[in-house]
Amino acid sequence: MSMIFFACVVRVRDGLPLSASTDFYHTQDFLECRRQLKTLGLRLAQYPGRGSAEGRDFSIHFSSSGDVACMAICSHQCPAAMAFCFLETLWWEFTASYDTTCIGLASRPYAFLEFDSIIQKIKWHFNYVSSSQMKSSLEKIQEELEFQPPVVLTVEDTDVANGMMNGHLPMHLERAPNFRMEPVTALGILSLILNIMCAALNLIRGVHLAEHSLQVAQEEIGNILAFLIPFVACIFQDPRSRFLWLDQTSR
Repeated sequence: MSMIFFACVVRVRDGLPLSASTDFYHTQDFLECRRQLKTLGLRLAQYPGRGSAEGRDFSIHFSSSGDVACMAICSHQCPAAMAFCFLETLWWEFTASYDTTCIGLASRPYAFLEFDSIIQKIKWHFNYVSSSQMKSSLEKIQEELEFQPPVVLTVEDTDVANGMMNGHLPMHLERAPNFRMEPVTALGILSLILNIMCAALNLIRGVHLAEHSLQVAQEEIGNILAFLIPFVACIFQDPRSRFLWLDQTSR
């Protein structure tokens, strides 16, 4: 039974994926785990060489050295020693195939996609070859893990980090104050009526002047504007006493 489902090689400094295995799994849980692996890949520079992120159905393991890191999605039944032994083997194969200059100059994702065939071969070996045939390698990795345990994360850690990197900082909600309008005073009503009367008067005078001016001469257009502009000003005028707001804060 397969215990290693997916593997990829990424550049540590910026999380750029360099190569990956062909993806044959399309369940919702697996795709969600892929998303979390991508987020974790962007933060590898913050962690030591080895680490694991435990999810509900899958585990993510990573191992990095220098500017190259290998990551894998495994089942919960996969022993940690086997997962890290797989990642170390993958790391050695990749760094033996490409020098640091080529890796550093890579500018597009999956620039070394042809390495997929090597990933598939190593993945098949660890999935289907008996553990007894890898006993010495597994024992060596197990000793290293006991001496220096890998950092243990949760998938929630990757989700929080993803939100922060996208600018979605945690929000602290506070109760908003309540506002209400105070009844309009007599002075406010008077001011409103006077503004309406002035606007109506300017409009009437402007219309009559327009009728007369268009018949006499177009030079009189300035006189029309002299009444229409005050009319517009009166419409948009906001009397100080028309509306008063009081801040009634609930305590």
